Amino acid sequence: MSAKPIADQPAEQDRPSRSEAESAVRTLLRWAGDDPSREGLLDTPARVVRSYEEFFAGYEIDPVALLERTFAETEGYDEIVLLKDIRLESYCEHHMVPIIGIAHVAYLPANRVVGISKLARVVHAYAKRLQIQEKLTAQIANTIEAVLQPRGVAVIIESEHQCMTTRGVHQHGASMVTSRMLGAFRDDPNTRRELMALIRSRA
Repeated sequence: MSAKPIADQPAEQDRPSRSEAESAVRTLLRWAGDDPSREGLLDTPARVVRSYEEFFAGYEIDPVALLERTFAETEGYDEIVLLKDIRLESYCEHHMVPIIGIAHVAYLPANRVVGISKLARVVHAYAKRLQIQEKLTAQIANTIEAVLQPRGVAVIIESEHQCMTTRGVHQHGASMVTSRMLGAFRDDPNTRRELMALIRSRA
């Protein structure tokens, strides 16, 4: 089963100015019941806006461009390439609170390989946006398949959602697991089993 086409980059919106963003934070502070003019909160609006620049830096990154430089000198290597336990920090698009976890990314090269840091950068490019985990998992896998055109791609994400632990049902310790298997990882049970054994291995 082939991946869907890569979704276009988010359309450029009419972005508010920094001062407008800081004013919005002051409004939220007042709505919460506090006084944004008190000493401890004077710099909070500026700090929040700077934090948002970091939290949502993924909107400024093109994941496709990250994967375009590849290497052909592999001595015929065609087995699984796996980067596991990639630290993942994303943000729930429903409540704008953190999603914290790890991602495992694997592919079966056809002719070329990519630098492993680029796999982690693709994860972060999509994670540093407002997300749901299912979409995040698919975006990472679909992009790797479309750009590298390997024989298979697998992405597994395990994470804890703060929208469940700090509000709502308050379920501490509950984790969500999503996976996207393409090519040989979907079609060949032996290849999928080998991948899962590699992920479980701590060696």
